[in-house]
Amino acid sequence: MTKLDLKSAEFDNYYLRYIDKLSHKTELKKGFSTGKDTLIDFFKSIPNEKLMYRYQAEKWSIKEILQHIIDTERIFMYRCFRIARQDTTPLAGFDQNVYMKPSEANLKSIEHLLNEFEINRNHSISLLNSLSNENLSFIGNSNGGAMSARAAAFTILGHDIWHMEVIKNKYL
Repeated sequence: MTKLDLKSAEFDNYYLRYIDKLSHKTELKKGFSTGKDTLIDFFKSIPNEKLMYRYQAEKWSIKEILQHIIDTERIFMYRCFRIARQDTTPLAGFDQNVYMKPSEANLKSIEHLLNEFEINRNHSISLLNSLSNENLSFIGNSNGGAMSARAAAFTILGHDIWHMEVIKNKYL
């Protein structure tokens, strides 16, 4: 299943900023595996002295961005799972800024954060491998709008790219 298959009715327009980061040839399940390696290599390439850097006082550090990527994947894979299982209960949104302080990301080593990311990504891959294309095409309600299970998963891949680009452009 490729990104090309996604229809605009499968996700709120807000998520287009992430989905548009993906090639039209992106295959969902393969994208999670290659994306894992790309993200790990990217964060490993960042000098240690940059990991706590903020380009403005109110912005997150690079470690906090990585924690945000992990947390967002957890939430969107939960959405993916619930929607794929045809749960029609509206799924709540979340305030990413509220999650940051209690995460204590800046107290964690980069190795710890990357290990957390890798374990989480492996769980996401396992979940995706358990879902049929029919399951992934089901549309539910997330954060007040329509979202298919596969759109939730594709959003994760684009979200990773979005934040790596922000780091490249504003932090490094």
